[in-house]
Amino acid sequence: MTRLCKLVVAALMASPAPAAETTDEAAKPAMKGHPFRVMTYNIHHGEGLDVKVDLARIADLIKREGADLVALQEVDKGTERTARRDFPVELAALTGLTCVFSNNFSLQGGEYGNAVLTRFPVKQATNTWFVKVNETEQRGLLQLVLEVWGSELVLLATHLDHRSTDAARWSNVCEIEALLKAQRVKPILLCGDFNDVPSSRVCRRLNEMFEDAWALAGQGDGFTVPAEKPRRRIDYIWVAKGGPLVPLKAWVPESQASDHRPVVAEFRLR
Repeated sequence: MTRLCKLVVAALMASPAPAAETTDEAAKPAMKGHPFRVMTYNIHHGEGLDVKVDLARIADLIKREGADLVALQEVDKGTERTARRDFPVELAALTGLTCVFSNNFSLQGGEYGNAVLTRFPVKQATNTWFVKVNETEQRGLLQLVLEVWGSELVLLATHLDHRSTDAARWSNVCEIEALLKAQRVKPILLCGDFNDVPSSRVCRRLNEMFEDAWALAGQGDGFTVPAEKPRRRIDYIWVAKGGPLVPLKAWVPESQASDHRPVVAEFRLR
């Protein structure tokens, strides 16, 4: 196992820099011009509907769906509840992808946050801590600059507040908007668990900056929670408006490896 750190501290409010984990056997990206697949998945600290922590079945799902980029939420590193295991290292080994982890707060003697698995080289990695609202838990926005066939692609990965009031989510979206305006690199993807439905004011505001990949290329309702019988759509893959990314198709694989189902979208780079 080779441990890589590809770090850049350049954020509005930055947390300790995220670390990347990879394996020597990491697969190379597809040839230039070929479609690539993006997944967002809240893995519920690896715990499935059977209340068992099983990263192997999460990794198997990622490989089965052919995902090249995976935004993960609720990722543990060294916490008591998951036996002090290092999820970023394990997921990198199980998938053959590079894993960049961002710690948002300390939990049970370890770390807890978002992560990205990538088949593409990481040029920069930054984690921005959102301003806390109403004593909510610390949330963050993991920002990666990736080299995709000689061009730069920005991937933003996040997990917004789950409370019934949307004050924190609304504040976070305002911060995402400010970051997006400062970002000159295109194309840009925004992925994660937004804990809000498409008709919410949070998602309507996001639709002013981004296009919803599911609305463009998905079929059906796109529901992701609860995993056993989904009835709400709160997990999204967004693409910045006016960029060269074209969603070709999007789908929600069936899985009981978490309390969410993942969303997968296939893109072509114009």
